[in-house]
Amino acid sequence: MPAASPIVAVIDNGICNLRSVTKAIEAVGGLVRIVHTPAELDAAKAAGLVLPGVGALRDCVAALRASGLDASVRSWIAADRPLLGVCLGMQALFDHSEEGGGVDGLGIFPGRVVRFQRPPEFKIPHMGWNTVRFAQRGTALQTGLRDDGESFYFVHSFHCVPADRGLVLAECDYGGAFTAAIARGRVFATQFHPEKSQAKGLQIYRNFVQLAAS
Repeated sequence: MPAASPIVAVIDNGICNLRSVTKAIEAVGGLVRIVHTPAELDAAKAAGLVLPGVGALRDCVAALRASGLDASVRSWIAADRPLLGVCLGMQALFDHSEEGGGVDGLGIFPGRVVRFQRPPEFKIPHMGWNTVRFAQRGTALQTGLRDDGESFYFVHSFHCVPADRGLVLAECDYGGAFTAAIARGRVFATQFHPEKSQAKGLQIYRNFVQLAAS
């Protein structure tokens, strides 16, 4: 008898490509529950949590704090429950960002979010397909992906600089290496957009849904 599809809660902070993310999770077998408050997250009885985001980090963090979901995300991560942050959802996990004159993140992981400083031939934002190489081996998010290079889709002007190099799951090169994904236990986050990355991006979501199911 096939295993039941896991429930995956997706945080709607008002500035995320919600439809693309939810469709990708559903395509790989997850049952999506969109949540706006801690009460909705509790009621969802989810096995996995996704924190997406596009646009301004200040708006993303402010929305999480206004709803009380910032505390929910902290508790979820502290319990090592399956979580996937995407783009701003990754940046929000760190202490501080240079964006918009400076904004404090959730401070879950030590580190900064800084603007790309690159020669003029490297256009900012970094937009389009680029190769991601995994620095760790054998994590749940990597099943079916090559450690030495897979292409994913990026759209960002800022990138994360973890204080703890042990957090770095994958790196990408754009006029110099930057952190493309992080991992700690069953908590993952990507700077790239899996939902915009075709088959390999769906593999990321498939791996996450299977982790939640386990």
